[in-house]
Amino acid sequence: MVEKKRINSVLVLLLIAFVILSACQNVNDESTDNTADDDVTEKQLVVYSARNENFVQPLLDKFEADTGIEVIALHGAEPLQLVEEQNNVQADVYISNDLGALGYLAMNDVLTGTELEGIESIPADFRAEDNSYFAISARARGFIYNKDLIDEADMPKSVEDLFDLDLSTIENGYAITRGGNGGMIGHVSALRYEWGDERTAEWIETIRNQAAGIYNGHGDIRRAVGEGQHAFGLVNNYYFHQQLLEPTDNNVGFIYLDQEPDQMGAVANAAGAGLVAGGPNQTAGIKFLEWLLEPENQVEFVGESLELLINAEYGAEYPEEVAPYIVSFDELHIQEMPIRELGQYFEDTRLLIESSGLDLELR
Repeated sequence: MVEKKRINSVLVLLLIAFVILSACQNVNDESTDNTADDDVTEKQLVVYSARNENFVQPLLDKFEADTGIEVIALHGAEPLQLVEEQNNVQADVYISNDLGALGYLAMNDVLTGTELEGIESIPADFRAEDNSYFAISARARGFIYNKDLIDEADMPKSVEDLFDLDLSTIENGYAITRGGNGGMIGHVSALRYEWGDERTAEWIETIRNQAAGIYNGHGDIRRAVGEGQHAFGLVNNYYFHQQLLEPTDNNVGFIYLDQEPDQMGAVANAAGAGLVAGGPNQTAGIKFLEWLLEPENQVEFVGESLELLINAEYGAEYPEEVAPYIVSFDELHIQEMPIRELGQYFEDTRLLIESSGLDLELR
């Protein structure tokens, strides 16, 4: 009987020890899991981008090399995709060619504000009041034209000129992008600000009916104009810079629109980035944005796009073929519309474009 009691006592002690060890193991497992989560937060970054992959990927590669943080990139991401994912946030940072899209996302609480070291380097007109997004590079709208097909003197000088354009005098006509292109959305938003919706809708309908070619993006337009498929096309100015670098088909010029004192001025827009609210790796997201604000990385953001750096004093370099044609914003007559206002128009502009007959996507 005594021996049996001893065995029972040993069994009880063993059971107690097992419970204690299991509890400790659970604590250790939870501690390990938390540490792993922290490591992921510091070692991984998810970037959604609507900007050309050729411009963005070298920037992300440099961030990886500088920080050791792995970047997972989704290129070709549209702003509305982030809205749809608000209940299941995937991205930490959004990069856009359109400040209107960033403003729209901020208005819908998709982006979140934070304190960012270096944010004071960005002029107030090019960043949100709560720092939820900011721009790095800027561009102005205009016409790229083929010098073999049309003389500069015969080119339209204003967006309003398209209302009364004599197409019989324009060899091969002109080209525009689809309605859902970010540059087109920004341009139409600026016209709504300047003209109101009725006249803007008339303009959209006019160019939809007149255009000899409607393309997916501005890169397609600049190549088509360079090849002589069209006399001119409506693009951002840096696409003109890019065409100058082509080994052939580079006999092109550029018209900055509405430059007379009594005209509205060229429509401007900017490219930049914002912090996604509730992103899975928000610490890494903040680190990326602060890294991006460093002067050398602002220059890297411009990269091969050949856009205009907002902080020109940081010294973005341009190829010798392009450098003579670089025009700073200080030299241009720019529309008197705060670029941050573009976000107020983003969603309704898409509806206006489509209802006016210009498809958002190519069909």
